[in-house]
Amino acid sequence: NSGVVSLLRPLLLDVVPSIRQTSALALGRLADYDVNLAEAVVKAGILPPLICSLPEENRYYKKTAAFVLRAVAKHSPQLAQAIVQCGALEMLVICIEDFDPGVKEGASWAFGYIARHNAELSQAVVDAGAVPLLVLCFQEPEIALKRIAASTLSDISKHSPELAQTVVDAGAITYLAQMIPNRDAKLKRQVLSALSQIAKHSVDLAELVVEAEIFPVVLTCLKDSDEYVKKNGATLIREIAKHTPELSQLVVNSGGVAAVVDCIGSCRGTIRLPGIMTLGYVAAHSENLSMAVIVSKGIPPLCACLIEEHEDHVKAAAAWALGQIGRHTAEHARHVAVANVLPTLLDIYVDARSSEDLKTKASTFAKKALKNILPKCTYLPALEPLLHDAPSSIMTHIVGQFSKILPHDNKARRLFVTTGGLKKIQEIKAEPGSLLQEYINTINSCYPEEIVR
Repeated sequence: NSGVVSLLRPLLLDVVPSIRQTSALALGRLADYDVNLAEAVVKAGILPPLICSLPEENRYYKKTAAFVLRAVAKHSPQLAQAIVQCGALEMLVICIEDFDPGVKEGASWAFGYIARHNAELSQAVVDAGAVPLLVLCFQEPEIALKRIAASTLSDISKHSPELAQTVVDAGAITYLAQMIPNRDAKLKRQVLSALSQIAKHSVDLAELVVEAEIFPVVLTCLKDSDEYVKKNGATLIREIAKHTPELSQLVVNSGGVAAVVDCIGSCRGTIRLPGIMTLGYVAAHSENLSMAVIVSKGIPPLCACLIEEHEDHVKAAAAWALGQIGRHTAEHARHVAVANVLPTLLDIYVDARSSEDLKTKASTFAKKALKNILPKCTYLPALEPLLHDAPSSIMTHIVGQFSKILPHDNKARRLFVTTGGLKKIQEIKAEPGSLLQEYINTINSCYPEEIVR
């Protein structure tokens, strides 16, 4: 408000190098503070004088100039675009080729803050020739430089298959994969993130990541003491498993499912989410892969997520994953039912605090599981609480399914009596003339009157 930004501008052209550097640092800190100050820095015409003399400046000024560009770019795509338009990318390329690791680091970071916003800005970074230089930075010995180079490669790769392919073509996968066993947790986070962003786009890209021999070494990340290494490791496995049954089978064969199950059991909150999704994707592909998740004891930790987690989106993901496991056959559905999942889903469904998305997923899964279980009447005890407490829509669905099965199946009729199902049906208080009452009448008509009585 006091006009400091415009007072600092002429100091960027001062004859004394330390004054140029200190004024740039002040502008960077202002721009870093919030979006309005960053806009003020751009409107005051700071960027052209900041970068015009960059090639001749010393390493301290170059680092500080890169900080200013990063501080402005981080706030919005519009501000990042302003940096691109003033020709800063060419200057950042000069900085990233500098011999000083700190200057390389500053330039890599600025490229990342520009590229992360959208595909267009990411493409501008690629067109400036940054990707091969970032891959070279990743091969430098300094850990901090490796981290930032990996982070920027991740930000470039995330937007589209074409941008990810550019990173692959520069030979990044091999170098990234070699760093998975590194002891530095922050570096591992960025490496796993970059590989995930490449693998997520297509089968071909996922296969290229797998060919870099990331299995079984990536599974050690699921036991890491750093929560974000765990999360990013599980995310990488998810992005590979989701594409095809063959890639999922590879994850299973390498012990990946068992490792993911352990990981879900050992952490809490959103850290669990990619692991939950991985089990769902693997199970969705085929009956055999779903059975592999069951054999690896994948159902109990997913049930635990439904009970323990407070975030609705984590619960919804667990309900979805259980649905993928149970949807194939009556045998798959039985495994889910015996784990007492259906009453838990019912509790979620009737809980006023549950979001609509969570209720929908809980209801959809319950109906799919029931559709598989009911024809065999394989596990009636799991249905008892549903026949007792369920909302009328779910109760009508369950009783309706029985009314279709029982008239045509002797064994099912016998089981329905001996497991207490027929008794439960008599306890339901249905509105006269309702669809539920019609279903109950249909079921009762399958039995002699004295049995019903």
